Amino acid sequence: MSELEYIGHHIHVRISSLQRMLDLSVVELPRNKIKKVGQELCALEGLLEEFEKCVGQQKERLTHLKELEDSFVMDLEDVQHIMDNIPAHIPRKKGPDNESEAVMTQNEAVDVQPVQLDDVKKSNKTAVREMAFITMSEFESIPQYMKGRATYGQLNAVVQSINTSVTAKYKILRQSLKSLNSNARKLHQRFRNQETKDTKGQYFVVEDDIREFTQLKVDKRFQGILNMLRHCQRLRELRGGGITRYMLL
Repeated sequence: MSELEYIGHHIHVRISSLQRMLDLSVVELPRNKIKKVGQELCALEGLLEEFEKCVGQQKERLTHLKELEDSFVMDLEDVQHIMDNIPAHIPRKKGPDNESEAVMTQNEAVDVQPVQLDDVKKSNKTAVREMAFITMSEFESIPQYMKGRATYGQLNAVVQSINTSVTAKYKILRQSLKSLNSNARKLHQRFRNQETKDTKGQYFVVEDDIREFTQLKVDKRFQGILNMLRHCQRLRELRGGGITRYMLL
């Protein structure tokens, strides 16, 4: 029983007691009974004052709880907004890619056969370099005319697609020709033909690689996003032989 309920119960008992005394007032009461009625009235007055005090305290508590509820509702809305707008790709510090390699492609035509243990050891010695995701501060620094309607999530989705292409491409290049099927050998040869003295020791992809290993559309919007990636110093272009190479920085 709460303090307020306890006082209310006590007042009810007092009032009931006074009611019984008043019911008996039709007869002449002894002096001591009249004195008792006065004492009960004084006690009831004190209880009423205490009751009013408790009511005031409860009102203050109710107001405080209402403020807390409003604060919790606002926090909940903020958290929900954050959850609904989490970027598809959150930039993070990348470590050596020793344990996993990205899925090469959803195009099942490229079927790389298992390689010999020596080839795996050689492949694991040097991790494939990937492009770092764009941070929110970098995205906000891009001029509006360059961003257009592209969103932060779309920009990093292209970064992910480029990384997938780079990983798949250099996975093939690092395997021996004997371990590859005919289609993968053709890709291996194409990759080698696209290399020049300026690409030595560098990682790069071309548009055909992105089409081969991802489902990303290489269209006008893609070209616009490449401009933003150049602005953020994630890549540079190297043209020659009728193709454009996107070099990772």
